Amino acid sequence: MAEVTVGLKLAPQFTTIDELRAVWRIADEAGFDHCWVFDHFASIMEDTTGEIFEAWTLLGAMAEATKRVRIGCMVTGNTYRHPGVLAKMAVTVDHLSGGRLEFGLGAAWAEGEHTMLGLEFGTVGRRIARLEEACRVVKLLWSEERAGFEGEHYRLADAIANPKPVQQPHPPIWIGGTGERKTLRVVAEHANVWNLPEQEIDEAARLSGVLDHHCEDVGRNPAEVRRSVQLGYGGDVGDLLARAEPYVANGFTELVVYLRGGNAEAEAEVLAAEALPRLRRLG
Repeated sequence: MAEVTVGLKLAPQFTTIDELRAVWRIADEAGFDHCWVFDHFASIMEDTTGEIFEAWTLLGAMAEATKRVRIGCMVTGNTYRHPGVLAKMAVTVDHLSGGRLEFGLGAAWAEGEHTMLGLEFGTVGRRIARLEEACRVVKLLWSEERAGFEGEHYRLADAIANPKPVQQPHPPIWIGGTGERKTLRVVAEHANVWNLPEQEIDEAARLSGVLDHHCEDVGRNPAEVRRSVQLGYGGDVGDLLARAEPYVANGFTELVVYLRGGNAEAEAEVLAAEALPRLRRLG
C-alpha cells in the first residue's frame, strides 16, 4: 500500500483564534502532515449567524505560526474571489510558509452567502465551468511571465504575476467534489489530489473508479491523482480508525480529520497521541 498522510482540520466557525492557534501548534509539533481551514463567509449547517473567520487571512497567520506542517484551505470557494486575485494570495502564502501551501479549490455551493453578498451563484454547471477556467488561469499566472487567457468567464490580458510560487511547477492542487460528469473531469484535468467528504465506502470506491476513467480519457495516469477523504472525529479513536481503514484499503491515502470548535485543542492532543501513528500504519 501507499504511504498514508494525516491532516487536522478545524473550521474557523464557532471557535476562537486561540483555539485555532492551539490546533495549528499541535499539528505542527506532533507530526501531522497537513493542517486545514475551510472557506465560508457565513457559518454553515444549523446556525448561519455564528462567528466565522476568513480562510486566506488565516492561512497567512498559519504560515507564520507553524514551521513544518503543510497548510491549506479545504477547499476555497472559487466564486468568492477572481482567480487572478486568488493566485496572488496563494503565492504570498507559499512564500510566507517557505513552500508549504496545499492549494484547495472547489466550485462553491453555499447559495445564501452569494445572495447576501451579491455574488454570482448560477447553476451547478456554470460554477463548474468557472472552476475549470479558474484552474487554467491560476496555473498560467503561476508559470508564465505574461499570461493571456480568453475564456467564457475569465480573461487575462498580458497579465504579470511575480513572484512565482516557491513550489515548482506549482503548489499541489486539491479539488473537492463528487459530480461524476463534470467535477471529476476537472479533477482529472487539473488536480494533484481529489478530496471527498465522508460517505458510504462503496460509493466512494465507485466515484474513484469514475475518476480513473476520466483520467484515462484525458491521457493521464490515474495514479497521478491522489485520493483524499475528510473524516469527522467525535471523540472515539477506535471508531475513527474503523471508518478510515476501508478508505485506505480502497486507495485513499490522504486522510483529513475534521474537528469542531469548543473542544478542538483537547481532541487534537488525543488524536496526536493515540490516532496519528495508528492511522499512518493503515498504509
